[in-house]
Amino acid sequence: MIPLHVHSCYSFLEGTITIPKLIERAGGYGVKTLALTDTNGMYGLISFAKQAKEAGIKPVLGAYIDDPNDPELNALFYARNDAGYSELCKLITIRRLRDDFYLRDVLEKELGNFFVITSSLKLLKIISPRENLYAGLTISEKQKKETKSLYEYSTSKKIKLAALRPIYFLNKDDYFIHKVVRAIDLNTTIDNLPEDEITDPEFYFSDPEEDKKLWRTMPEAIKNTEYIGENCNVDLKFNEYKFPKFDLPPGQDSFSKLWELSHEGLKNRYGVVTDKLLEKVSCELEVIRELNFTDYFLIVWDIVREAHNRGMMLIGRGSAANSLVAYCLGLTQVDPIELNLYFERFLNKGRSSPPDVDLDFSWKERDEIVKYVFDKYGYENVAMISTHVTFRARSAFRESAKAFGFSDEEISKYAKFIPWTDAVNFPNIAELFPESRSLNFKVEPWKSIVETAVKIANFPRHLSIHPSGIIITPKPITNFTALEYAKNKGLGLIITQPDMYGIEDLGLIKIDLLSQRSLGVLRDTMNSLNNPISEDDI
Repeated sequence: MIPLHVHSCYSFLEGTITIPKLIERAGGYGVKTLALTDTNGMYGLISFAKQAKEAGIKPVLGAYIDDPNDPELNALFYARNDAGYSELCKLITIRRLRDDFYLRDVLEKELGNFFVITSSLKLLKIISPRENLYAGLTISEKQKKETKSLYEYSTSKKIKLAALRPIYFLNKDDYFIHKVVRAIDLNTTIDNLPEDEITDPEFYFSDPEEDKKLWRTMPEAIKNTEYIGENCNVDLKFNEYKFPKFDLPPGQDSFSKLWELSHEGLKNRYGVVTDKLLEKVSCELEVIRELNFTDYFLIVWDIVREAHNRGMMLIGRGSAANSLVAYCLGLTQVDPIELNLYFERFLNKGRSSPPDVDLDFSWKERDEIVKYVFDKYGYENVAMISTHVTFRARSAFRESAKAFGFSDEEISKYAKFIPWTDAVNFPNIAELFPESRSLNFKVEPWKSIVETAVKIANFPRHLSIHPSGIIITPKPITNFTALEYAKNKGLGLIITQPDMYGIEDLGLIKIDLLSQRSLGVLRDTMNSLNNPISEDDI
């Protein structure tokens, strides 16, 4: 039987399985097809698809989507093809961005690029049956009554059945960690957790072949589950970069424009253009063209040009300083010829990752240039990139202790001696860090709290905004990934669900527009020198 209902730790504070452990367990059981269906999100879906593919496991891309207005209504959506994947991105985005999202309305539309499984009897009773809709049967002692009602109704209405085993944690004894993260999410203690906020203790990743025995009286349910897995085929094209074309007049292509700008820059930078300079810039341009990054350089050049036109202070930094083309375009101010810098450190034919030009702006002006990018390329095609904030030592300890029932005052007595480090260092923390030598975590209850903190180490905790990264896409971003509001919804900032690593795996190229206070100070200083204070101002 194919595991089709899996919640990883990217179902924030719900599932407790990391993606590498999920892939490892699936491989150990000989699983050839595996789904990931985190709640209302695809935060780890790209990483899952890539790692599964590398492990020789076919990834089934989906999501568990609920109705914010009625928690009893929920369904699993699986992308059947590439179009279905894009529709999944849009569906999750709408679920996250709009308060008027109604699952019933979604399911009444044509959903031919999805397989849909629901275990919600209430939902099945209010939507029209269709070819790609299945009733998901879950066999567990806790849900025995609900499963029986669902089976009877579905068979009476000739709705197809699918065998489901929800998976929230890796091993049976990880159920306790599931309770801990649910308590953290709800800001309560383990002892006070509402029963309906925790899942069944049996929902761990057991042997799928053994699970088949649970449905031995319903072979059609297993057959349908396997059919769904076999017929979900999405190709995310990890090795294909997806970047917009730079807008040019008719008859001019992006490479000829980049060639023209680079040679103009040679004259402006050096005055006398030698054969050595021409050969160097030609070699770099050829690599840029072969790697299909011509439009990337033009877009970054356009941002720099606009900033200069507005009188902004900026500076390019990083390995881009090794590029003569970048120097000629004004992206950097370091002469790579004079300093004998190697272009290959920045970009070469054997490099798998895209170029990375970091542009620093004054902290007072950075938002203005970001707005220019949004206005020029369209709000549907530009987004800020998220950062997945994870549990480190201090936060893992503090939140675990709160879940055990300790007050902030009691926790702070210990937490203030815990350094900013990885929670996996807890077993040897007294030996590793001088400030922690007074801590004794070998006695209860602190021993159990620390053991719990280690187990949730590096679990995603919440989303934040990448300090500088934005992406520009050739089509609306929701063709490639899902979006949601940043943590403070009131600010209206929309970010990608995957972080920068997932974005790069998708072939979406980020541009880093950083905010620097030092440039702001320099700007203020220059303004003061140009406009000295008069005696009348004193």
